Amino acid sequence: MPAPSPNQRAWQRFRQNPVALGSSGFLLALVALTVLWPWLSPYPPDAMGETQFAAPSLQHWFGTDVHGRDLLARVFYGARISLLVGMVGAGVSLVIGMLWGAVAGYVGGRWDAVMMRTVDVLYALPSIIFVIVLMSTLNGVLDRLEAGTISPEMSRLVQFVGLFGGLGAVSWLTMARVVRGQVLSLRARPFVEASLTLGASHLHVLRRHILPNVMGIVIVYLALTVPAVILYESFLSYLGLGIQPPQASLGSLIAEGARHINPVRIYWWLVVFPAATLALALLALNFLADGLREAMDPRADQEG
Repeated sequence: MPAPSPNQRAWQRFRQNPVALGSSGFLLALVALTVLWPWLSPYPPDAMGETQFAAPSLQHWFGTDVHGRDLLARVFYGARISLLVGMVGAGVSLVIGMLWGAVAGYVGGRWDAVMMRTVDVLYALPSIIFVIVLMSTLNGVLDRLEAGTISPEMSRLVQFVGLFGGLGAVSWLTMARVVRGQVLSLRARPFVEASLTLGASHLHVLRRHILPNVMGIVIVYLALTVPAVILYESFLSYLGLGIQPPQASLGSLIAEGARHINPVRIYWWLVVFPAATLALALLALNFLADGLREAMDPRADQEG
């Protein structure tokens, strides 16, 4: 019977981790609900009702908001946008980080020194300040253009692209460092030198020998990047710089709920349910990343 491959052993270790497995199940269920809820719920997320600030009940499980909209539908709608922002932002950081780190580690020499010093300089800058300035400037420009030269739909599209790009642009630095370190290690391996000796091009070596061998650690850091991007987006939306009405994310729902909390009456469900959904999603993503890191740790194979 053939010995299991490293990927098969990693999958076996992952299945033996109940926390990571449970987190995966929770995230799959959350994604499924965010996609299917518009067809399952009788309340569209943007449909306004007559019962404003209704407490949770059998009719509205999460209550209603200031406009009488069903909060459960709004939470799943906001979770869909938050997860989408997290995945796309992490994808942008993956592309930039992998290309930057792979080129720096493979070429080496002066290019490596210049590229990694650039990463060090960017690390020293407060990334969230960069995103805040970017989104503030972009929102100001769009507000002026929307008055006559651009449609609201195009404005929202540009805002989404700016948000994805901005969050991805500040999340790739760790990915670049990790990929560069892995490529430096693989660059000196005998099978890489043998491939070059046999006449293989550098692009072929990168595509066939280098990048496939760094995908394990890349997947782990990609899973860690998704919750970080979601947290960035939630913070920006809380400040009013992220997702704009009538769109909604979990961060903007929390901000909207916080605005309607007053000493006379505390509409607790407006904050508790979006915040709990965000916290559970972030915890599940971090537990999943920890499970992937432990499953793909090469030292586990050596100990086994």
